[in-house]
Amino acid sequence: MNFNIRGENLEITPALKDYVEKKVGKLERYFDTTPSSDVHVKMSVVNTDQKVEITIPMPKLLLRAEEKNPDMYAAVDLVIEKLERQIRKHKTKVNRKFRTDDSLKYMFKNELEPLAEEEIPLEEDDLEVVRTKRFDLKPMDTEEAILQMDMLGHSFFVFSNSINGDTNVVYRRRDGRYGLIEPE
Repeated sequence: MNFNIRGENLEITPALKDYVEKKVGKLERYFDTTPSSDVHVKMSVVNTDQKVEITIPMPKLLLRAEEKNPDMYAAVDLVIEKLERQIRKHKTKVNRKFRTDDSLKYMFKNELEPLAEEEIPLEEDDLEVVRTKRFDLKPMDTEEAILQMDMLGHSFFVFSNSINGDTNVVYRRRDGRYGLIEPE
């Protein structure tokens, strides 16, 4: 894994860098072959909280987690726990459906254990686009889209429905369940 560690309002010390590399390196045990992807780590200080964000883009999977804690080392530990849960969840729920040799099922080792805002009203002047994202819509079913959304920590996820080819959106409802938006 190639590490890209950067700090915001914080100087990354060699000890902190070594700690992050050691902890993230332990995730390699979950894979059959060592992933050759980049690991993006952003560490920042916001008031009294230390925030750590880790993103690991892989060919067929995106692992991402963030955590805040008054102690930076504890925040790193919490982020690693989240990433481990994501890997286990992905292994046990999504990959059970795939049977082909090139699927994600064979990316992970088999001995993994299963996983036992407040709204602010907008003024008219605030209705401007400040960021645009472009991405390929990958064909997947609704269950996989929900899992991808949860792994990214987002409240919605846009995907191409593998059954009918339409562009769909899954979202998390206020009651904690999920919704699906389909075109007519």
